[in-house]
Amino acid sequence: MLSGVLGMFGFSVIAGVLVTVMVTPALAVTGVTASNGIGIFDSLPEFIEIGKQPQRNEIFAVNGVNPDGTRIYTPVAQVYSQNRQEVEWDGVSQFLKDATVAGEDRRFYEHGGVDLQGVIRAAVGNVSGGDTSGASTLSMQLVKNIYIQEALLLPTEEDRDKGVAEAQAGTFDRKIKEMKLAIGLEKKYSKDEILLAYLNIAGFGGNNYGIQSAAQRYYGVSAADVTLAQAASLIAIVQEPGARGLDSAENYQNNKDRRDVILRNMLVEGMIDQAQLDEALASPIDDTTVVHTPYTNGCIAAYPYATYFCDYVTKLIPELEALGSTPEARKAAWTTGGYKIFTSLDLRLQSTVQDTLAAKAPANETRLQLGAAATSVQVGTGRIITMAQNKTYDNSEAAKADPTKTSINYSTDREYGGSSGFQVGSTYKVFTLLNWLDSGRGLNEVVDGNARTLQQSAFTNTCTVGEDGTNDGPFGGTWTFKNSAGEKGNRTVMAATAASINGAYASMGLELDQCKTKQIAESLGVHPAITIDNPDTDKREDKLESNPSGILGTNTISPLTMAAAYAGIANHGIYCKPIAVDGVTDADGNQLPGQAQDCKQAIDPEVAATTVFALQNAMKGYAGNPQDGTPIFGKTGTTDSSNQTWLMSSTSALTTAVWFGNIVGDYPISRYPGGINNRHTISKPINQAADKLYPGTTFDTPVDRLVKGASVTLPDFVGGTAANAQALLSSNKLTYVDAGQIDSDLPAGAVAATDPAAGTIMARGQSVSIFTSNGALKGLPDVVSSAPLAVDAVATLASAGYTNVTQTCVKLAPADAQYLKKVVSSNPTPGAVTRLTDPISLGVGC
Repeated sequence: MLSGVLGMFGFSVIAGVLVTVMVTPALAVTGVTASNGIGIFDSLPEFIEIGKQPQRNEIFAVNGVNPDGTRIYTPVAQVYSQNRQEVEWDGVSQFLKDATVAGEDRRFYEHGGVDLQGVIRAAVGNVSGGDTSGASTLSMQLVKNIYIQEALLLPTEEDRDKGVAEAQAGTFDRKIKEMKLAIGLEKKYSKDEILLAYLNIAGFGGNNYGIQSAAQRYYGVSAADVTLAQAASLIAIVQEPGARGLDSAENYQNNKDRRDVILRNMLVEGMIDQAQLDEALASPIDDTTVVHTPYTNGCIAAYPYATYFCDYVTKLIPELEALGSTPEARKAAWTTGGYKIFTSLDLRLQSTVQDTLAAKAPANETRLQLGAAATSVQVGTGRIITMAQNKTYDNSEAAKADPTKTSINYSTDREYGGSSGFQVGSTYKVFTLLNWLDSGRGLNEVVDGNARTLQQSAFTNTCTVGEDGTNDGPFGGTWTFKNSAGEKGNRTVMAATAASINGAYASMGLELDQCKTKQIAESLGVHPAITIDNPDTDKREDKLESNPSGILGTNTISPLTMAAAYAGIANHGIYCKPIAVDGVTDADGNQLPGQAQDCKQAIDPEVAATTVFALQNAMKGYAGNPQDGTPIFGKTGTTDSSNQTWLMSSTSALTTAVWFGNIVGDYPISRYPGGINNRHTISKPINQAADKLYPGTTFDTPVDRLVKGASVTLPDFVGGTAANAQALLSSNKLTYVDAGQIDSDLPAGAVAATDPAAGTIMARGQSVSIFTSNGALKGLPDVVSSAPLAVDAVATLASAGYTNVTQTCVKLAPADAQYLKKVVSSNPTPGAVTRLTDPISLGVGC
């Protein structure tokens, strides 16, 4: 056949014929000769690769675990630039193969890429018109489609439009180039490979590319299972997708007209018989035969429980190293598609999270712009297990007017979902606690818990105003704060943490470097949700603020960031960056790595263990505690006006952040039904379900020295002055308490006793009660040993101040007659400590 002739005589023979035929109408205008045309033809590129075409990407989530511990994944979303699913030769119905040849290139299996008969016929027919319509073989159409696909992958819309226009330009040079490349295709690929490539690349209207996607979209079947009528109807689209595509009922008649032509061609070519033709022609093209299978592209069409996580994963694409060496290469690879992304999302727990949020935080709430989100991170890996919120995901323009819908992901940073984050309230106190313990202080140390006004200049901050514009002090002015429950007095750090007393944490902050508190938070991955410059302000918003009020949680942070930070505390102080992708498979089935675990020791393990111990004590009183026996710790957070509320909770296996508050606005959550307790009623069922799927174990034992803190052995102050005792206590960070006077034989004003007693081991901040002497006690004078006369003894006691002295007769033996009228005993005995008013009885010989 002709392909063999071309192989014998090469391009020059066909070039002469082609150029003569194609350029003759233009000779008078251009002066181009046939020989010149042959030179041009020979200089054109000879080969083009069929290559891989853009395909669907699929995102998977965990939906179980095999007996061997491996995860079971299920598809939750398809994301693609073109709705295409490439199929192999055996995956295409013979009806489709025959209809393509009959409709597009009846001599396909006879020519060598260019159909000379068709070229001559088209050229003769187009002499008067000067264009190049007709004569395009399947091979030539494939070349054109390859160039169109390459154009559609260009980075900008302008580049794409220009590239498509060039690929479809009705010019001689484009047509000649197409012909030469078509001949090159025939030399490199078999006829069946070219036909299959054409069926996989062709456009079928709208965003449908490739025969498999078209068959699924319009008829709900695979390309292997279409009927004869369906096959001809699908191939009828390719020449004019806009006029014959089956997306619109207005095109049905146009499609039928072309379909019937193809069917009759198939009969002429012996591909079908008369009975088959009659049956196919009788098949209508209407809403009874065309089945519009819904599009499944994008996160808006994802499994309802996975929409926001799908959105998060798509925004991670520029970071997935498995897809390429640069962000640009990764995005281009994703556009080409064919990837399967296996994620960390666990649908078993995600469903509980999503359902709970929907029940507790109605999307249609009108009293405020109510938002709620919950995110769980696996301890020790950073894998994101859940990500949900109370609004329906919808990134369409229409959704902007619907308060129940949004495409903003409240769980993530601005870069990964559009959120600005939310003030985290007292959940941020954990970083002051970590700093406190890391500085050698203890949970049993006592601090001032009173609400008050402090000078901001009293706070230490070794960070300075940097070149990046962050304001880290020193700060001027005053800072006034309250305690939410009106607590007063001193508290141990342990008790202050459980009750979340602002005054106590302000006192702790006074004794710490605020710069270090900030650095500890940053070591656990904490950062503002807005990680870019804000052109509307004079400062950068990508750094944590370390002003004194920051102690109480004024930074705006995402739930995912807070969950990862608390997971680091649960993980012996080892912080793991959040990751979402377990693995990747490319279009060829090659297994590629997902996001690598990125973990580092952020804080001392002993500090982490003792912090967990304190937060376990806090969690005991929270309604969000599942009370199922699993060790758990946590911390609440409420902003000043209660417009944002949080609950952080963690076992040794899983950490969950729950936010419930205002998307925008300052409506007090305390006035909303359920009030600030909503964070607990959301967290409890989540924790109950999580403990079954991700069972936790015991936490590390707290370190005794960090529980007690900097200890002091209480000195012996008895006999000294009260002023000296107060000074010594202050220098040892102990609190002096004036307990008043007590009866003592020490001089009035001297320290008579302490509580606790001297020698007691004390934690800094604890109180010591100092009792001073009133001088009311004396040692009873000895009026016995010298056996004075009773009258002299009474006088001695009277001169000492005793006012209640009596005498008692003591019968003497004859041998003791010398003691007659003399004192022989006293009650109390000499030296006994007594009051001057106590009764004193003298025994007098008689």
